[in-house]
Amino acid sequence: MRDVLPVLGRWYAAGVPFGLATVVGVSRSAPRDPGAAMAVGPDEEVVGSVSGGCVEGAVFELAQEVAAGGEARLETFGYSDEDAFAVGLTCGGEITVLVRAVTPGRDPGFGAVADSVAAGEPVTVATVTDGPAPRGAALAVWPDRTLGTLGASGLDAAVTADARGELALGATGLRHYGPEGQRREDSVSVFLQSFAPPPRMLVFGAIDYAAAVARIGDFLGYRVTVCDARPVFATPRRFPQGVEVVAQWPHRYLRETATDERTVMCVLTHDPKFDVPLLTEALRRPAAYIGAMGSRRTHAERAQQLAEAGLTESELSRLRSPVGLDLGARTPEEVAVSVAAEIVALRWGGSGAPLTATEGAVHPRGSS
Repeated sequence: MRDVLPVLGRWYAAGVPFGLATVVGVSRSAPRDPGAAMAVGPDEEVVGSVSGGCVEGAVFELAQEVAAGGEARLETFGYSDEDAFAVGLTCGGEITVLVRAVTPGRDPGFGAVADSVAAGEPVTVATVTDGPAPRGAALAVWPDRTLGTLGASGLDAAVTADARGELALGATGLRHYGPEGQRREDSVSVFLQSFAPPPRMLVFGAIDYAAAVARIGDFLGYRVTVCDARPVFATPRRFPQGVEVVAQWPHRYLRETATDERTVMCVLTHDPKFDVPLLTEALRRPAAYIGAMGSRRTHAERAQQLAEAGLTESELSRLRSPVGLDLGARTPEEVAVSVAAEIVALRWGGSGAPLTATEGAVHPRGSS
């Protein structure tokens, strides 16, 4: 959804009705996660995807129908579907898609949501998918305000409280309530889609490897900052456009920088005078991933120095070093792929093994 919002925002601002399809449920080896979106706008223009191609034709027809004035629809597509709209998912999974029309009259908060996402402001969109409430009704929830309604004040209040909790975690998923927001009932299904600011990637050491890691971090959707104490290396022209470059001692910069459970840190300085104070700071603060470049000998020496600096065994266990997965990487770009692969595997619980050597679902449902 984040990727297609700029186009949808333009359609919305022009007052053009469009059909919006959003994946609200998945099972087994589904091709896309909840929140994936596809929209059909003027002149049959299509943006986004809900399945990577498997069911787009059927969803296109549904989106056209609701955009022309039809009611919101909830459709499930799977390998064995016999429904008239079903187009089998060859991966064997199953996806549930909510298709609704979006206009200023039906969804007064959509434009504000698009603006907030573009500005990096956190917002959650709650949409009724099923039950005794208006299907497709939407409520936009910010930390300090709301816009729209799901049809009942009690339901709005309960969903607003939950949406703000999900927003703090950057989480997306289905919640269930009673018609007036009763938490012990489950007759109304509401899809909460959080648009939290992009997670941070902090790259320390402005070397060639850092440029490659920054480039792939930007590609993966991180807000990337490269930091190096040496101004001659920490220059924006050496890094991709959009990457922040800071000339400052790494541990001092990190001490002044907020991190959270989604932050990833790549320490590529490869110099004890930078590494030890930086990792001492890094390993004692929230982060999803902390990796450091170096040989096994360098790692052993660095670990000893960190232990002497007072880090505990538990804190040291968070360090991924030598950084990256074993891909046989040599060039900076190959090493960046290795680092990115380790970050993705750690995020989703992947093994890093070839899929030909594993069994079970190719896309297991993991936590973000």
